Amino acid sequence: MYEPIRTKSVHSLAGTADDFPHRSREEELNIQLAGHLSALLAVTDELGLDAAAESIAGQIARLRGAPPARHAGLTGADPAALHRRALALAGRALVVAASRADTAAAILSAERMDAHTAALHEPHESHGPRLVGAR
Repeated sequence: MYEPIRTKSVHSLAGTADDFPHRSREEELNIQLAGHLSALLAVTDELGLDAAAESIAGQIARLRGAPPARHAGLTGADPAALHRRALALAGRALVVAASRADTAAAILSAERMDAHTAALHEPHESHGPRLVGAR
């Protein structure tokens, strides 16, 4: 008695799950880790830590399959602020590396965290000797 509907209803969903590409959890973590390491690389370059920057660039190249783009622009930020930023970025990279069981990136991130923590705690030579009670 009724003819079957041959066209899609206006009430049906706009698309199906196959309409857009999906990434696995591993791919998402890979992208996140490469992003955190890229940000860490930018700060490391600005601090002038060439050996550390090359290690970070090597990990990014391994994750992405291509060497990272590097920017030589300097912000002129306070070195202590840069070390704090690098410490936070290395911490984020460590969390992601640990969740994807990437030992090489986790070790590199932990080493960078140690280096930036040490840099924040060592006295700055540019200020000269600090006198007891001086501000």
